Parts: sequence; C-alpha cells; structure tokens
Amino acid sequence: METENWVQERLDCLIEASRDYRQKALFQETKKLFQEQYQRIEQMQGELDGRMWSPKEWSD
Repeated sequence: METENWVQERLDCLIEASRDYRQKALFQETKKLFQEQYQRIEQMQGELDGRMWSPKEWSD
C-alpha cells in the first residue's frame, strides 16, 4: 500500500508539472494502469487467502 501511494503521489506531481498534452495524457493513463494493477493484486490476494482457508483443500 505504501508503494501504491508513493507512485500515485509521484504521478500526480508529474501530471501537474507537465505542460505537454501528450506527456500529461501518458502520466494520467499510467496512473490508471497502476490503479488497475493494484486492484488486481488485492483481488488475487483475497482469492489466495480464500483458497488457503477452504476446508475442501485441507485434505490434499
């Protein structure tokens, strides 16, 4: 989570500092990509946790 916040803060700074439209658009899309990736990571961690605690998996 700490890394996620740092990346988002840095990208926000870059977006604000950028004067070039293409560069600003690139930073905005990069920020969206990072948000999606962190969401996927959280979902996969939840799925892994659920599978580890599933009683049907304990017999293997």
